[in-house]
Amino acid sequence: MSYSSQNYESVNYKQISMNFKTIFRTAIFFGILGLAGVFFAFFMRMERIDAGHTGIRVNLVGNNKGVDDITEVTGWVMYSPLFTAIYEFPIYTQVKDYTPFIVNAKDGSEFKVDPTLSYYVDQSSVPQIFRQYRKNLAELENGYLKNVIYDCYRLTANRFSSDSLMSNRGAFEEEVQYRLEATLKKQGFIYQQLTSNITPPQSLKDAIDAKNRTIQEAMQAENKVRQAEADSKIRRIKAETEKYENDLKVSSLSPMILQQMYIEKWDGKLPVYGTVPQIFHDITKK
Repeated sequence: MSYSSQNYESVNYKQISMNFKTIFRTAIFFGILGLAGVFFAFFMRMERIDAGHTGIRVNLVGNNKGVDDITEVTGWVMYSPLFTAIYEFPIYTQVKDYTPFIVNAKDGSEFKVDPTLSYYVDQSSVPQIFRQYRKNLAELENGYLKNVIYDCYRLTANRFSSDSLMSNRGAFEEEVQYRLEATLKKQGFIYQQLTSNITPPQSLKDAIDAKNRTIQEAMQAENKVRQAEADSKIRRIKAETEKYENDLKVSSLSPMILQQMYIEKWDGKLPVYGTVPQIFHDITKK
């Protein structure tokens, strides 16, 4: 083998070695990128906290996991789902229409309540709410908030009799709202409005309708009596007035006036039969 051929083979070997190293380094680079992609895909998350919400970052590892390691976050948040959980709490007004339930008045009568609650969560209280209940807002609405509403209605209804509750419905609802507002505020929930849509039992509704009919009939009878008394009084006054006018006319008719009225009505003819009445006084006789 000549020197030139040996030199060519040496150069070719070096080139192949360099190409192999380049390919190896490229493969390592892309392998690292792939592993990084897999790591971020399975072990990292990126989440944005929407406007009108407060985010809660909860650490899932450590000595105080899920208890003290709860912080409030906003905007874009990067986290590892293996070690961290992110919860969102809306802090704008929520309207919850609850399923109707039954409460008992003081005398045992059953009233159906169909409440609708409007409220919002105090932003500064969100970490404490989650720390205490470990639930999202939808779970709290169907759990804690529902129980509070039921207790407020139950405790208030037990203070009213059936008739009193119906005749003082405004006072009943004000007391329910006062209890509810005070209880929710302690936990970071801000009360806005509550509608009760309370319905009495059918037996009570029938009794109220019957009572109203009796009252209306009594009022109508009383009005008729008053009208009859007024009509009688009018007739009596009218009769007394006519009698007074007649008496006044009779008392004012003297014999001379009667004779004058007779003369004015006379047609000048004397009766043919019977005694001729003496109209004029005979002045020759004394």
